[in-house]
Amino acid sequence: MAFDIDMIKGVYANMAERVDKARELVGKPLTLSEKILYSHLWDGSPTKVFTRGKDYVDFAPDRIACQDATAQMALLQFMQAGKPKVAVPTTVHCDHLIQAKSGAAADLKTANSTSAEVFDFLESVSNKYGIGFWKPGAGIIHQVVLENYAFPGGMMIGTDSHTVNAGGLGMVAIGVGGADAVDVMAGMAWELKFPKLIGVRLTGKISGWTAPKDVILKVAEILTVKGGTGAIVEYFGPGAKALSCTGKGTICNMGAEIGATTSTFGYDESMERYLRATDRADVADAANAVKEHLTADAEVYENPEKYFDQVIDIDLSKLTPLLNGPFTPDLSTPVGKDMTKKATENEWPMQVEWGLIGSCTNSSYEDLSRASSIAQQALDKGLKIKAELGINPGSEQVRYTAERDGILGIFEKLDAKIFTNACGPCIGQWARYSDPKNAPKNSIVHSFNRNFAKRADGNPNTHAFVASPEITAAIAIAGRLDFNPMEDTLINEDGQEVKFDEPTGWELPPKGFEVEDAGYLAPIEDGSGVEVVVSPESERLQLLEPFVPIKNEELQGVKLLIKAYGKCTTDHISMAGPWLRFRGHLDNIANNTLIGAVNAFNKKTNLVKNQLTGEYEGVPDTQRAYKAKGIKSIVVGDHNYGEGSSREHAAMQPRHLGVAAVLVKSFARIHETNLKKQGMLGLTFANENDYDLIQEDDTFNFLDITDFAPDKPLTIEVVHADGSKDTIMANHTYNEAQIGWFREGSALNVIKKENAA
Repeated sequence: MAFDIDMIKGVYANMAERVDKARELVGKPLTLSEKILYSHLWDGSPTKVFTRGKDYVDFAPDRIACQDATAQMALLQFMQAGKPKVAVPTTVHCDHLIQAKSGAAADLKTANSTSAEVFDFLESVSNKYGIGFWKPGAGIIHQVVLENYAFPGGMMIGTDSHTVNAGGLGMVAIGVGGADAVDVMAGMAWELKFPKLIGVRLTGKISGWTAPKDVILKVAEILTVKGGTGAIVEYFGPGAKALSCTGKGTICNMGAEIGATTSTFGYDESMERYLRATDRADVADAANAVKEHLTADAEVYENPEKYFDQVIDIDLSKLTPLLNGPFTPDLSTPVGKDMTKKATENEWPMQVEWGLIGSCTNSSYEDLSRASSIAQQALDKGLKIKAELGINPGSEQVRYTAERDGILGIFEKLDAKIFTNACGPCIGQWARYSDPKNAPKNSIVHSFNRNFAKRADGNPNTHAFVASPEITAAIAIAGRLDFNPMEDTLINEDGQEVKFDEPTGWELPPKGFEVEDAGYLAPIEDGSGVEVVVSPESERLQLLEPFVPIKNEELQGVKLLIKAYGKCTTDHISMAGPWLRFRGHLDNIANNTLIGAVNAFNKKTNLVKNQLTGEYEGVPDTQRAYKAKGIKSIVVGDHNYGEGSSREHAAMQPRHLGVAAVLVKSFARIHETNLKKQGMLGLTFANENDYDLIQEDDTFNFLDITDFAPDKPLTIEVVHADGSKDTIMANHTYNEAQIGWFREGSALNVIKKENAA
């Protein structure tokens, strides 16, 4: 039986009335996205039409999911909210703090030892506040959510950008910062700008070597890393219905890489099969009773141009396997000769040293079975694998079932390393090198979602390419980046030329899923007696102090901290990898603030000019010097600033150190919201060319901050070292409530004030 079945039935009980009312108000047929949004309004039944991309709307999500790296800060904030229990079903999943090194058993044992303090904290907080707890080794948050909690037509938020994976089961599932999650845990509304809508019509049917992963790799090529910003991507058409549920999840998962708010699919038979296979027949039965509301109205998919802001057409029958990368998930290349040409021209290493299969994107039973069919062919055809191979199963249920069915054994015969059911290399938790900064130039191929520089192994010279699990397996066996398994042959150990057959696999395990211990701990009914202990001497955990509001007078004489050049993701602002251990200690993790950002003036990382001394120092060191003198600072950035992971640390750390404002050409959605939540100014250049006016010794005066108001740009005076000045205009998207967060110091301060009233 499903978790929280009564909640799910309650959502469905209200759906027909709310969808009908929304359709009446809008005056036209509705997309699936609109049905879910309008049926989850905080005020209940719809009373007005919202303008896409403009109106801020209060929603009531059905549930929350947190992974261990972000849960620490989210729960530390929730502990300040003064609530005895979370207001909506919430879970914590321990999947980020397990480093991949030796293999599953040894790595899990090490994690349970080195991160015991954090795991114990999360378990006790979960027990105290009514939160479901998934132990280390239980699985990757998004696969576990798909198997246990996701349901068609639902709305959930999660403190990880790949929460969007649940769109594979027809949800509107959105990645948020921890402060957003705290709002909902505390029984408050969750605010989101009503998204625009992008429709992707899938025709034809994938076959052979092409996989669902290739669909999103193609969409990433079309839309780029910021083309989906502020929009929900809704997939439909006969090609969509032909995809498996976990295949849909893969496509939605990587929607985070195009900046989309989320992605989703309408409820269909593949979702029903998956629900029943994962012991949720009760959810399938409930969904079937309202299934006309769990997909778009027929007219929408018949004439999508009338109802979506943008429509993309992809014929799956013509789609071929792709490799995306390196260093960005939207640089797409067909496998084979195109890669030969491109890699040669760009001097990408042709030899592949590692193939990695798994992560939250491609770690389902279907993914492992299709990749194992290639591994089995290598064994049968006498091929010796040329690259190393690593496997991260998505959950203990997937791992146990795959081991039972001999799938993992096939990989092991190829000397693959089976890592823990955790994120591992996908988030930089990979002990590949003892000195990653000075590691050699090399190429790897993986079925993960992100491939930013240093993302997997900390090595800036690792060229990471994203592919489907089956292509990853084939390229790892061949050991060449430009290997095309559809055409190329390999020489086996007997000197014979052999060729791979097309991959095969199972959508769902023929003998059903099975697991002995899924790794779930339910909270006690009354957690009031549970004591949460955080040692003042801890290096890993630190109780939070409320942020103090930034006064108007502090926004005069603001110093430039860094002018970031080019791509500046949350990985650049707050690195993962070895820094993950400090995710619960704000002051300690603040020592990595912006150390990955490239300084526009010297093109170096972690080296900026301290205007107080004239010396060049690390970014956190410089900022701590400003803080000691009571001086606020500003960060200037390029386009899509803060793309990538949802980690709110990328906002909390600068705030903690005294950064008052971030001024950029454009923001990634989650990061802009995170800045607002922490009581900072997130601003964009009204004229993008003004970015070029900013000089290394600049001081900023916010001339009209006293008149900070919605839809009114701010005027900033930029004073240069020679005394000359430029006046620039900065746009913002703050509404009245968000300006209230700024004036009070943070959104959490507002919650505490309201709870105390």
